[in-house]
Parts: sequence; C-alpha cells; structure tokens
Amino acid sequence: MSEELLAGIPWTEIDTLFLDAGNTLVSIDFHWVAEELAARGMDCQPMELRRAEAAARPDVSAGVAARDEKESLDTFTFYFNLVLENLAAGQAAGPEERLRVATDLTPVFRGPGRTQRLWSWVIPGVPEALAALAEAGLRLAVVSNSDGSVENALASQGLREYFSEVFDSQLVGHEKPDARFFRHALDVCGAEPARTLHVGDLYTVDVVGARGAGVHPLLLDPFGDWDDVDCARLPDLTSMSERILGAR
Repeated sequence: MSEELLAGIPWTEIDTLFLDAGNTLVSIDFHWVAEELAARGMDCQPMELRRAEAAARPDVSAGVAARDEKESLDTFTFYFNLVLENLAAGQAAGPEERLRVATDLTPVFRGPGRTQRLWSWVIPGVPEALAALAEAGLRLAVVSNSDGSVENALASQGLREYFSEVFDSQLVGHEKPDARFFRHALDVCGAEPARTLHVGDLYTVDVVGARGAGVHPLLLDPFGDWDDVDCARLPDLTSMSERILGAR
C-alpha cells in the first residue's frame, strides 16, 4: 500500500468515519454461493470465491463508470458474471455458460428478502475494530447503496450498536457516487468534510463520491488488486483502525 497516499490523510484530525456496508463491514455468504454454483456444475471452495469477488472489483468499478456498457444486463447479473470470470471454474466453463449461470442465479440471490441473507458474512475483525473506534470517541456512520434493508441487516449481524446513523440510498433518495448522498450524511451527523474519512470497496462509487463532497476516501483492497488508483488503500477495517488509533 502506498505510504505516500496514506500520509495524505490527516489521521490525527479525523473525528468522523463513514463506512460502506458491503465488503467493508460484511461480505457475501460465500458458502451459500458456492453451494448454488456447485448445483450448476461450477465447483469451487468458498475462499476461492472470496478471492474471485475481490479480484472482480476493479472491473465492477469500471462498469459502474460506463453504465452504457452494461445497460442490457441486470446490475447484479453484471456483477456476478465478473466474479465468475475471476473464478477458475467459471473460466473453464466459458463466457456463454458464465453468463447463463449468472443470469440464473440473480433471482436466487436477489429475490424478496434475499439481500440480507446474501450479505451476511461479518468480515473477521470488524466488530473488534468498530468497538475500538467507538471507544476512542470517533463518530461512526454507515453510508451504503442498498435497498432499504441495510439497517435491519446490521442489527441482525450485531453491528448496528456501533453507529450513530445509518444512511441507506433507497431511503435517502441518492446513491453513491452522488455527492448529495455524502452531503446529506454530513449534515445529519454535523460533521466537517475535512475531518471525515469514508471507507469503501469501489473506486468509482466510494472514492469518487467521497471526493465530490470534500470527504477523504480510503479504498479497501484486501489482496492488492487496485495497483493503478490514485487514492489511499488498506486491506481491511482492522488495519484502518490501527492506523487511525495509532495516530492519536
């Protein structure tokens, strides 16, 4: 990770943290996804799937920035197809079969009430990091593109208690990277952009959006897949917590 870019964040002045939910606090139930893939002839281990999902994020981010390239596909189908492109079993199956499986699984994972089940794996170290940050007096808020379910999901996962506010794009009426979403969160929290750090997993959603509102961005990059970006990166919330608390 670039120490020069990390040094650009005023760690000693940060008093508010905006945190994305998916792939920052929680991630996909990789065991469930692996089971569904195996039933369709794509055998893989859950941790292989986790690695493939992380590797897909730069392409997912690029696709968000060029929406016209995927407008004929459901957004989740587009996302999941890219995950399969980075999975050995998906590569062996070929592009037509990958797209067929991604299309077939979209209603399985995105049906009514399924979002919360899909995004249910609490990333290791997250509860401990949140507890340490809250104990140190930082204001914590979730700023997430979601479907109205993120607050209930965080409550069921035992994470809601750490946050003063939860901002869900479906309820706010704006979604990242729209700077209005961040400005709304800043106003409600009474936070100053220059003293706020937003942590997320997609450059064109989280980094671009935060910068548009004058908020410092931090991109989570667990496996080093984002070598060519111009922003600070750390692997996970644990390392971010250590960085910010170590500066105090």
